[in-house]
Amino acid sequence: MKLLPTVGIVCMAAMITACQSSEKSEKANGQIQLITLDPGHFHAALVQKNMLEGVDSVVHVYAPDGPDLQLHLDKINGYNTRPENPTHWKEEVYKGSDFLEKMIAEKKGNVVVMAGNNRLKTDYIKKTIEAGFNVLADKPMVIEASKFEELKNAFASAEKNKVLLYDIMTERYEITTMLQRAFSQQAEVFGTLEKGTPENPAVTKESVHHFYKNVSGSILTRPAWFMDVTQQGEGIVDVTTHLVDLVQWECFPEQTIDYQKDISLTSARRWTTDMRLSQFKAITKQDVFPDYLKKDVVSDSILKVYSNGEINYQLKGVHAKVSVTWAYKAPEGAGDTHYSIMRGTKANLIIRQGAPQQYKPTLYIEAVAGNKSLEASIKTALPKIQQEFPGVEVKKIATGWEVVIPEKYKEGHEAHFGRVAQKYLDYLKAGSLPAWEVPNMIAKYYTTTQALELAKKSK
Repeated sequence: MKLLPTVGIVCMAAMITACQSSEKSEKANGQIQLITLDPGHFHAALVQKNMLEGVDSVVHVYAPDGPDLQLHLDKINGYNTRPENPTHWKEEVYKGSDFLEKMIAEKKGNVVVMAGNNRLKTDYIKKTIEAGFNVLADKPMVIEASKFEELKNAFASAEKNKVLLYDIMTERYEITTMLQRAFSQQAEVFGTLEKGTPENPAVTKESVHHFYKNVSGSILTRPAWFMDVTQQGEGIVDVTTHLVDLVQWECFPEQTIDYQKDISLTSARRWTTDMRLSQFKAITKQDVFPDYLKKDVVSDSILKVYSNGEINYQLKGVHAKVSVTWAYKAPEGAGDTHYSIMRGTKANLIIRQGAPQQYKPTLYIEAVAGNKSLEASIKTALPKIQQEFPGVEVKKIATGWEVVIPEKYKEGHEAHFGRVAQKYLDYLKAGSLPAWEVPNMIAKYYTTTQALELAKKSK
């Protein structure tokens, strides 16, 4: 795959010379040059939490001037100045209302990282891909059904222009999820995946998040627009992107999903999280609700955010349910939590993350009724699991078996961004994504955007 040349200072008189010089330089050092476009979410900074092999330390940032940009630069500076393992990123910043046009004209990098306001993200993706850049985008790539075809067209343009468009699916790197997937492929333990029913799905994934949050050692300041679902997206098209992705990735690993044939929505619903003005102030540092949020404010002091959603659907005939809930703040000692169950004909694989688990995700294997041979099956399968995950063990408990995971695998959510970035860099070197990734991204966003349409009709 030929990566786009980086161009230093582009002027009309010297454009050809500059392009040739820059292309020689890039071939010489073989490095990826990152561009960050309009960063408005802390995920943009987390991609740079550590240095990345093969990536230039100079990162070009294009954005409108304002607090979102400053928060991003402050986080990068925090990584550069931390006592342990400091990074050495050099941020070259262009501030201006024409930031997108300037980025496309200057071509100072070949991989554009997008994590911010989602209202314009689909348009950003389309224009950036058409200009010949590779794109690594935070989820969601699209937040409304009316933009779904535009995203599809962006993937078609990426193929035509021989560039890679990929979204940041950090949850694939959570160790309990990885092991849940791995055990589900051990037929002697799991059997085969049940089909389930709408009332008792074969797969359930539930995620609880919090607006008030500690990130990289400090309380996260969220932009006010994060609470505006017309800009951030409703919960049903935002965090559920991860859950829908995991259902596809775990139930049908490395299999292509056709959104027109393999997905059938059963039901969907949405509801609000209510936030007091004092709570809003604490996380945004703003004293009043901005005008664009007034539409969601009742009694002049309560903001109602459609941050919660649930989707019931069938994927290749398997009944699945995903749901996301946002609370304002987690209980003391707790954080974002995840619950997941995959029901097999021989055993259920369950991730729990509640108080009994000290709010740390824990994987359990529990026999279905009538299965008396689970212990022997686990002993047979465990060496295969250990080949991929050395050190993983199991221990007997009252309800079945707990998977014992060495601490070295428990990296935490922030570290997963580096994992995704490295995977993406590997794909760039290979020149392509796996054949199933693009159709499955399209299927994922079809599921979420159509679920939102259904939920709005199901009031």
